[in-house]
Amino acid sequence: MTTDDAAHATTDIRDLAEADLDRALDLSYTVFHLKPGDRTRSFHRDLLRDGLRLGAYDGEQLTGLAGVHRRTMTVPGSQLPCAAVDFVSVLPTHRRRGILNSMMDELWRRCAADGRPLACLWPSESAIYGRYGFGAATETYGIEIDASRPLALRTAPDGRPLRLIDPAEAPAMLAPRYDATLPHRAGRFTRDESWWRAGALDLDGVRMNAGQEGFGPVRVVVLGAAGEQPGGYAFYRTRGPGEGPGVVRVDELEAESAPAAAALWSYLASIDLTSTVRAQSRPADDPLLYLAADRDQVRVTGQEPNLWLRLVDVRTALTARSWAAPVDLVLDLRDTALPANAGRFRLTADPAGPADPTAPVGATWEPTDEAPDISLDVRELASCYLGGTPLRHFVHAGLATEHTPGAVRRLDAALETAWLPFTGENH
Repeated sequence: MTTDDAAHATTDIRDLAEADLDRALDLSYTVFHLKPGDRTRSFHRDLLRDGLRLGAYDGEQLTGLAGVHRRTMTVPGSQLPCAAVDFVSVLPTHRRRGILNSMMDELWRRCAADGRPLACLWPSESAIYGRYGFGAATETYGIEIDASRPLALRTAPDGRPLRLIDPAEAPAMLAPRYDATLPHRAGRFTRDESWWRAGALDLDGVRMNAGQEGFGPVRVVVLGAAGEQPGGYAFYRTRGPGEGPGVVRVDELEAESAPAAAALWSYLASIDLTSTVRAQSRPADDPLLYLAADRDQVRVTGQEPNLWLRLVDVRTALTARSWAAPVDLVLDLRDTALPANAGRFRLTADPAGPADPTAPVGATWEPTDEAPDISLDVRELASCYLGGTPLRHFVHAGLATEHTPGAVRRLDAALETAWLPFTGENH
């Protein structure tokens, strides 16, 4: 996503009319230097039509755009409505006029009206969005397997059969397996059938870069016999040997257990006429990194933030999630964009429930005049919220302050999750 960075705006921000959808796409393609085909343009038009759309107008000229997909995100112990921000763009002739600021201000109002306590995005210019309270909340690893020899694993693969299925059958067959994994990791999104088809599988070949660099159509392999719920699955594409070695590109892999994961990775590393397996988006604690008997055969090729999160309604976000340890602390929270979130609050939570059976179940977040134990910005709280980044890292970087010794350690323990958060999607 790209933007301006001015402080004041005179532009009119209003709902983008359906009649302006093509103008909006032209604006976005100009900003992002894109030249999509007809199918991709149709896909983008449908995305904009189905979501919340904000247009920035200078008279009748459309100068800025922001779209929102209405998604549901898993958070520790729960799921919450989330505004997935997309298509953010400002014409290069209208930068530094405050257009982005105005669109974001309106976005917060729309999130409140729509009951969405969270917002997220995948920035192409990450330096911009911190000032709007977004923090990097999930991380992805790029992983590469040397498949020129059999994959050596320390865990025996699941012995159930592996079979290729028609990708068109995947949404109905695999949705239960995917849904079963959602509670295990925060940062995932629920999917309807249309998102399975277009977002996960790209069955119609409409996403940017799909099929480029010689890769073929999506393949779907599942673990388990016909008629039983799969123990795991993988979406992948292949490129045979030509100018370089054959490659298997893994787009998504889910498994119910370590043996199930071992079976799927072993299969992917054994495909004929290929010698490399690449997965560009895997969780930072992917079990494959520990399953491998030879870490020289499985290596991390990249590490980067993925999903950036914004706590639009801090109270709702904190009281909706589960907690790993008791916590009772006063936080002094800064939020320059949304003053209702700012101030001193006492956070209390106990995974065992309140000692007083008449007290509210779950966490509480109440205003207080007491001295703070920790001072921090909402951006850092967003990065810690899903359990992926310990707050102590921000304290060490001078971006948060511990006033009471041990307070940060206690908050980190309360925010911890069994698995690191992971999104896997990048749009």
